[in-house]
Amino acid sequence: MTETLERIGAARLVPVVVLDDAASAAPLAEALVAGGLPVAEVTFRTAAAVEAIRTMAANPDMLVGAGTVLTPEQVDAAVDAGASYVVSPGLSVPVVRRCAERGVLALPGAVTATEVQAALAEGLTAVKFFPASTSGGAPAIKALSAPFGDLRFVPTGGIGPDNLADYLAVGAVLAVGGSWMVPRADIAAGDFDKVTRLTADAVALAAA
Repeated sequence: MTETLERIGAARLVPVVVLDDAASAAPLAEALVAGGLPVAEVTFRTAAAVEAIRTMAANPDMLVGAGTVLTPEQVDAAVDAGASYVVSPGLSVPVVRRCAERGVLALPGAVTATEVQAALAEGLTAVKFFPASTSGGAPAIKALSAPFGDLRFVPTGGIGPDNLADYLAVGAVLAVGGSWMVPRADIAAGDFDKVTRLTADAVALAAA
């Protein structure tokens, strides 16, 4: 789990992917790798999620996680398909504990001090900050990090090229989640060259 966290931190960006067709998973993985960002969070918002995770996790260069995971049963489905980490919009203790049982990193959503303390009580060292833009953004993360100095945050929601730097400038931010480099419509249309270009641009922006 520590290694997974380190790989996410090294990437600095986590593409949040919604796939309508699992057939898009393999070329999407190749496009992300080509763009210099071999990581993805595949959301459980469509029926294609499990098969997409299985396909993308088969790419040896990819670090694949499952997103929008709401139940322990979804944790099992994700991990069985090859997910290395599990992301939830909020803090579900049963989900966090199933992740621990399965030996995968849990990144539950936490945007208040109470939620953060609950995450810490479960032994977590990082949380998702979601929805970031409507929960106070980068200033809120900076404020939360003051009393919780060892906790790292992965803000997601309402983040794009225009405000990415604001989040990455906060020391407590491990990485930023976003979907602007993996547009759902372009993936559905099979325009993976565009995904590679957008991904490369995002990587360059994060490194600036």
